[in-house]
Amino acid sequence: MESEEIYKVAGMIIYSGSPGKTMKNIRLKLGVTQKSLAGLIGVSPSVLSDYESGRRRKPGTRFIKKYLDALVRSNGASAVVLAMHGGENVGSNDAIISIKEYEMPVKASELVDLLEADTLAGEKMLDSPIYGHTVLDSIKTIITMRGEQFYKIFGKSSERALIFTKVGIGRSPMVAVRISPLKPRMVMMHGTQGVERLAVEMASVENLILANIRIKQLDEVLRKLEGI
Repeated sequence: MESEEIYKVAGMIIYSGSPGKTMKNIRLKLGVTQKSLAGLIGVSPSVLSDYESGRRRKPGTRFIKKYLDALVRSNGASAVVLAMHGGENVGSNDAIISIKEYEMPVKASELVDLLEADTLAGEKMLDSPIYGHTVLDSIKTIITMRGEQFYKIFGKSSERALIFTKVGIGRSPMVAVRISPLKPRMVMMHGTQGVERLAVEMASVENLILANIRIKQLDEVLRKLEGI
């Protein structure tokens, strides 16, 4: 699925008003230098600079493909897609209650312990690093978020925990995750007494960690998360 998203990113660059500027914006969001990227592409930094600044004619599809391939090799496909769709600039959306990037990654097991959660799927992945979290109002996420807006919840990395609040039986949040081209490493449910078996099965199919938070008060959950 991510290869399809990279193909879409290439198309968006091609049809943007300033392909060079669009490519440069993606590179800068990823923190990649012109020199290092030029080396991966196999051109001189000056050639890359000319394309990005518009001093050369608009780059063709072959060069754009090489540019994106180099960024994918450097940062991964998910990061490139997120950078194209806004990266950390989440904007205002009522569905997002809190979003945070960690200075240092934490293990998924640490989040489970911190939030007094029960692991329902993906126990073998609890040593996985988590680079941030997004707390979401599950109802507003499902009702109001469309298209590119959904990319915003991933912040700078998809290797994060999506924490859904106001959850009934857990099916709807997992359906939203299932149809998303990008997948989080971990999904946590809050506000439910039990998660439907179908939601657990979907988490297993998507190869992600699913946990149910036992803490009842959302304010306490948010307070603990801010301490990370």
